[in-house]
Amino acid sequence: MRISEVARRVGISSSALRAWEALGLVTPLRTQSRYRLYTEADVRLLQRAIFLRRARGLNPAAIVHVLKRQGVVSAVGETQAHPGQRFRRLRTRRGLSLAQVARATGVSVGFLSSLERGQMRSSIATLRRIARFYRTNILSLFETAGEHPRLVRPAQRKILETTPDVRMELLAWGNTAMEPHLFRVKPGGGSGESYSHEGEEFLHILRGDFEIWLDRKEHYLLKPGDSLYFESSTPHRWRNPGRKETWLLWINTPPTF
Repeated sequence: MRISEVARRVGISSSALRAWEALGLVTPLRTQSRYRLYTEADVRLLQRAIFLRRARGLNPAAIVHVLKRQGVVSAVGETQAHPGQRFRRLRTRRGLSLAQVARATGVSVGFLSSLERGQMRSSIATLRRIARFYRTNILSLFETAGEHPRLVRPAQRKILETTPDVRMELLAWGNTAMEPHLFRVKPGGGSGESYSHEGEEFLHILRGDFEIWLDRKEHYLLKPGDSLYFESSTPHRWRNPGRKETWLLWINTPPTF
């Protein structure tokens, strides 16, 4: 949605929306022409902020602080990736139509179109399939070009939410031999279908339960403190079978995921 439409929906001016953005409450996507594009999640967050302003009389800075403390804002200042935007750039650079990509990946034109506009999110397995078509990987979706920090604090992590149930936080990037993530998987969330790629993988369960299948032959139910190592070329799929959110440290090497 454009800024004017969002302003009408939430009942504030466009200049007020830009002020919220400057405080880090929302970070709208940008088109190639630099127009702001907002998602439904941005609208819900703005509605919550406006409620706090009217009901409790808080100023904008205080509202951002409250929402961050409550966890409504995962961490103000985080950089969240928009995979569809990256896929759109790759497609247009190659002069491909949505129909051509759909035929090659087995994903519908409608789904690809919604993904590129930020109106749809996708399972990791499907993202991996599309990324493979473009001869890239999921790491490239985090938009880390030009940044090589040695120290990464929680608010600086690169974020990728593949679906509402799966959140990936990139813990280091740049010229690294490893690709470390913090995965946060809500109950019932998972990878979707099986996927595979080059390299090796190590995962360690920090909290919650985690279920993983390797090549339809091996099945593991992991608990906090458990670790698992396997070759990435083994088709694998996974999910959270529990009732609480699962957190796990997941490391790929080399960075080919």
